[in-house]
This record gives sequence, C-alpha cells and structure tokens, in this order.
Amino acid sequence: MDNEKYSVNQHSVGNILNWVDTGAIAIPEMQRPFVWNSTKVRDLVDSLYSGFPVGYLITWQNDQVTLRDGTSSKARQIIIDGQQRITALTTALMGQLVVNKDYKHVRIQIAFDPITERFETYTPVMKNNPVWIRDVATIMDPAVDIFTLVNEYMERNPEADQKVVQRSIARLLDIKTKQVGIIQLASELDIETVTEIFIRINSKGVVLNAADFAMSKIASYGEFGSNLRKYIDYFCHLAVAPHFWELLQENDADFAATDYAQRIRWLKDDADDLYDPTYRDVIRVVALAEFGRARIEALVSQLSGRDPETKRFDDALVSRSFDALERGVDAVTNKFAFTQFTMIIRSAGYINSSMITSSNAMNFAYGLFLRLRRDGGLAQGEIQRIVRRWFVLSMLTGRATGSFETQFEQDIRRIREVGAARYLATLEASELSEGFWTEGLPMNLNSSSNRSPYFKAFLAAQVKKQSRGFLSKHITVPNMLDGMGDIHHIFPQDYLRKHGISDRAEINQVANFVLTETGINIAVSNLAPADYMARVRSQVDSKRVSIGEITDSADLATNLAESAVPASIEFSTIEDYQGFLETRRRLMAAAIHDYYESL
Repeated sequence: MDNEKYSVNQHSVGNILNWVDTGAIAIPEMQRPFVWNSTKVRDLVDSLYSGFPVGYLITWQNDQVTLRDGTSSKARQIIIDGQQRITALTTALMGQLVVNKDYKHVRIQIAFDPITERFETYTPVMKNNPVWIRDVATIMDPAVDIFTLVNEYMERNPEADQKVVQRSIARLLDIKTKQVGIIQLASELDIETVTEIFIRINSKGVVLNAADFAMSKIASYGEFGSNLRKYIDYFCHLAVAPHFWELLQENDADFAATDYAQRIRWLKDDADDLYDPTYRDVIRVVALAEFGRARIEALVSQLSGRDPETKRFDDALVSRSFDALERGVDAVTNKFAFTQFTMIIRSAGYINSSMITSSNAMNFAYGLFLRLRRDGGLAQGEIQRIVRRWFVLSMLTGRATGSFETQFEQDIRRIREVGAARYLATLEASELSEGFWTEGLPMNLNSSSNRSPYFKAFLAAQVKKQSRGFLSKHITVPNMLDGMGDIHHIFPQDYLRKHGISDRAEINQVANFVLTETGINIAVSNLAPADYMARVRSQVDSKRVSIGEITDSADLATNLAESAVPASIEFSTIEDYQGFLETRRRLMAAAIHDYYESL
C-alpha cells in the first residue's frame, strides 16, 4: 500500500464469504442483534442477481498482536462499513445463523422462483408450492451440479420452460462471482483519520461512533475479547430487560457458563430503569474511570497498541490495556457500585429516567464515582456529596453537552491535579455565581420544553423536599412522577387560547407548569386562576372540598410555596399572565438554588 491511506480492490462475493468463513475478515457485529429485516436481505440478494451495485465495503487492518494467553492473533481486516450486508449474505447464501433482538440464533431463509425470477422470504406457505426453491443457500455449495438441480426442478414443475429455469438457476449461482469493491484502510492510520476517510467516502453522511470502533477492537482480541464484548452487550441488554437472563442461558450456554455471566446475573432481579447504559455509555465510563480518558478514540488507540501520546506501537500495551478494560467493565457492572451510584442520583431528587436529560452527565458522574471509590482517601459520605453536586451542576450548566469531550478532558486533568472536592468548589464559584442564580437561571427557565433540564432540576428540588403536588394535601411530587399525576397548566391552555394567546411556546412555558393530581386538573378545567382559586378559598372557609382536599389557609399558602407559585395567583387573570411567568421563574430559580445548597 506504500504511503497510501487506503487501497481499493474488487473481490467476488464468493471470496468475501470465504474470508468471513476462515476469519480473514472479522465481523464482530455477527454476535450482536442483526438489525436488517428479511425484506432487506431479500433485496440485497435480488440486487446481486440483477447485477446492481451494492456499495463498497470498508475494512481496517487489525495488526497481529499477542493475546492474553500468549498466542498471536490473526492479522485480519475489521469491517468498518458493510457489517449488515455481509451478515445478510452469510445467512442468505451460506445458511449461517444471525442473532435476533432476543440474542437468539435464527436463519433468514430466502426462497427463489426461477420461472418468474422472484425472491421472497421463505414462509411455511411455500412448502407445498413446487415453483419455489425454498432456500438459495442449499444450492450455493460448489459441489451442487446445475444439471441435476434443473432436472429435479423440472420433475416438480413439468410445465415450466426448461431453458428459462436453467438460465435463472445459472444466474443465481453466478451471484458468487459478482464483484464487490473493498476499500482497505491502512493499519497505521489512527481512529481520527479512519473516521475522516469513512465520512468522506460514505455518501449517506453517516458518522462513525468511536464506541463501535472500540467494540470491534475488543471482539477481535481472540476468545477473551469476544467474551468481553458479550459481557458489555449482555449487561446493557439485561439492564433494560431483566427477563433476558433466561434467554441468555438458553441461547448462549457457553457465555452463561463464564464468570462474566455470573457477574451480571444480579440484573435478572433488577427492575430499576433510572440508568440503563448502552454499550457506548459503558465504554465511555470505562474510559473515564479506568483510563482517565474522555475521548474513546484514545482508548481505541491503546487497545490497538498505540500510545495515544507518542503514537508509537507497543505490543505489550495491548495486553495491559485489555487487562485495564476488563477491570473497568467489572467496576461498571459491579452490583454494589452500580446500585450505590443510582442511589446517589436518586438522593439528588432524580428518581426516574424521564428526569435525566443528559446521558453524558450520568456517564461522567458514574465515572467520577468509580474513580473516587477506587483511589480512596475520601470518606463515602464525601464521595456521595461530590458526585451528587457534580451531577446536578452538570445538568444546570450544560457542561455535558456540546463539545463535552473537551470539557471532560479538562475536568479529568484538573481533578487529577487538585482533587475532586477542590475542583468542584472552583466550578461552583465560577459557574454557579450569584448572577447565575438571580439572572441566568430565570432566563434559562424561559422555555416551553418540559424536557428542559432546568424544569427537571425544579422537579428534583420538589422531590428532595417531598413537596406536595399543586393544591394537593397528601399526594407528593415523587408519587406523581411515579405515574399518579399530570403536568398541569396553572393558566389553563383553553383559557389562554380563548383570551387571544395562541402561540404554543407562550402557552407551554415551564413557568406555567405544575405537577398535580388528575382529579384536580379536571376540576380546574379551563377556569381563570382567580376563578378556581376562589373555589379553593371557599372550601377553606366552608371546609367542604371542591378542588383537592386543602381546607386550611396556612396549608394552602405552604402548598403554593412548595410549587413556587406566587400568592398573587389567587387574583390572577389574563392581564397578569406575563408578569406571573416572570415572577414564577424567579421563585423557581430560588427554589433550585436552595435545593442545590442542600445537596
């Protein structure tokens, strides 16, 4: 390849499938759920049959390295683009199994009608229809004799035109000679360059994910790497679907017998969905906690044996990196660590996944928790305080969004230099100044999205204080977030529209939102705040409930304060709407400020 970054060559489908069969091309995704449906598999086979182009495959040379057991890995190509196409061909033309969404090994069987030259996904309905060759994979064996095949078909379909049948079957067998372009990227290229080349070549503009590179590298590291990759995949799947444990035992008995499986067995009884990390999240947390890296590309470099600083190849670095990777994954999946971390997040008032608007904020907080726990020197209570405040600070300042990797790199470096507690105090002084609380946060609360991290922080503040819902006497915000309440408009939507406010963004201001019981929401209907509050005031005087159950004046004032609703709501009509929003934003910001100081 000389100094070229890549080479382009044409290879037959048959050769490519043979390379897959012998391991010369690694397709790690074959052990992960196959996302194509059977129609796409059928269409791919039909395209090859018709002589249509099926796109280039992109591979990256994986160097031969010493494996954990002292043996050498194969120097083989890792598929960077084209995993789904190759996997589709292996199941359709070679009869191999693919892994479905339940991680069960299944066949996608493609049938062929040589009379009409039509391909279809095989169904049992075709079993008694003689026109169908029920499985094209059965006739792709080089030992199959075309004349015998045609004669057998004609015996079943004596009225068919033999020349047509013979020509169609010959074209079908010819699929294995069709040429497919392979762009082979040089082994010395770093992940950033590989990504850049991929984006420039790929007409769909798909951006490569560094975690996918990492998972490919992991899977290519012999049997140890294959199991380690499954360890990550199965952990993530079990976190979402605990019942999958039974399917895992049934469909992957070899892995179920490993120590890895026992380490994640606890998830079969875990129904908590506050934090269900994807494999990308796991890789990122491991990079942060074990490698001290925010950029997954640096992790990939180390798994490849390249020092991310010197760019030099070191075979011994591969083994050390995989050992560190295993330690990192063990730490992430550890039941005690995982449940302790989610407990910390819950203690900050974030009690369900709908409140988490940034997965990267969770990832960094978990990585920070694992680092502090591993390094020692801090009491458990201090670790909890730092992680809790760091997470909420990240949600309030957006430091885990945008160019978060650059931010994370700086954070890790500063934590290493001055310690987590001192660095956190510096961030609080600079990013959560008095101006943030009195001006910046009220401005940020000028939003119409109930996914706003600032609105979620307000709800977390209510959870932390065990605040009751708007006009509720007993039902708390935590109860409502568990599905017992509604987001209610203090100034009802229909009321605002009837009085000339039609803009959705203006109606759906988060400062117009409260959590309340469904029954209270219905009772309020489309009344002006002054009107429904008059009914509440009347029930305080008469002790006969009409809206909610509050019958005490002091309790009503406390309840309004719990939702940061100004007392002036009792007399508010349409003319007061804009002033109400401004006042409530400031009250909400003050509540969030008090909440943060309590963490």
